[in-house]
Amino acid sequence: MYWILFIGIMVVSLIVQTRFKNKFKKYSEIPLTSGLTGGEIAQKMLADNGIYDVQVVSIPDRLGDHYNPADKTVNLSPEVYSGRSIAAAAVAAHECGHAVQHATAYKWLGLRSAMVPMVSFASKLTSWVLMLGVILMAFSQNYIVLAVGVAALAITTIFSFVTLPVEFDASNRAKAWLSNNGVTYSATEDDGVKDALKWAAMTYVVAALSALVTLLYYASLLFGRRD
Repeated sequence: MYWILFIGIMVVSLIVQTRFKNKFKKYSEIPLTSGLTGGEIAQKMLADNGIYDVQVVSIPDRLGDHYNPADKTVNLSPEVYSGRSIAAAAVAAHECGHAVQHATAYKWLGLRSAMVPMVSFASKLTSWVLMLGVILMAFSQNYIVLAVGVAALAITTIFSFVTLPVEFDASNRAKAWLSNNGVTYSATEDDGVKDALKWAAMTYVVAALSALVTLLYYASLLFGRRD
């Protein structure tokens, strides 16, 4: 059963990733009527929300756009920072949505940020500990190592699901602000922003489901064999 779920998740993940990349490429080629760059949009959105202590910077990583709450920076890839397209507007506004969450103490972002150190530690343990745990359980009936691996995997899985409301809320803030503040002028541009952000959000949904299926599989090995 679990192998069917694994294969299904892999297929869905491939489809979603392909669709996301195709959507980003499509909307990267459609210019905004406003002519604003992603960097300018980010600065404007921050200012409109009364946020003046966050820097907007260009980074070399393609599709590496993110908001860093530790140093309060909105980090945009070159095609977003300098781009004047629907895709650039969507991504820039989405990342600024996280900055607005931070400034307004959005509870899910606070929880996610608090979990980062623990998740970072747990993610380093997961793969090797799970593998070693399965081997030890099979040959010596030692369940402790596998239990540690399952616990670490549970932490990273919870983190994946906590990330979902953070990402969806940032997208909702982005869509509302772009539509109401003179950045997107037409229904076509608004629909493009919604479509691009929808597929970006779907990548997080698939990642969370994949983490859950993996957790259930190893948990079944642990508790099934112990029974």
